[in-house]
Amino acid sequence: MASRDFDDKAIVYDEKNSRTILKTDSIVDSIVDSFIDRAKFGKLKYNTDLDRLDLSLSDWLQHAIEEHMDAILYLKKIKSIVDGKNKL
Repeated sequence: MASRDFDDKAIVYDEKNSRTILKTDSIVDSIVDSFIDRAKFGKLKYNTDLDRLDLSLSDWLQHAIEEHMDAILYLKKIKSIVDGKNKL
């Protein structure tokens, strides 16, 4: 996908190291909100964030593998429901 120059920026930064994310469409807005909510939840639950420096590259890869394994399980469950092999 080619990069495009837009007159209107979707993210506006201010001098206080803060930002405002402008609305785009309902799907993108929902995903952005979900990422922000998930980051806040993780910070509260684990008292850390993705800026942490205590994990090796191998540790990060293991976390990603486990998260993707969970995602595959969820997708398989959803497919079985859609295919009528499993009920909610």
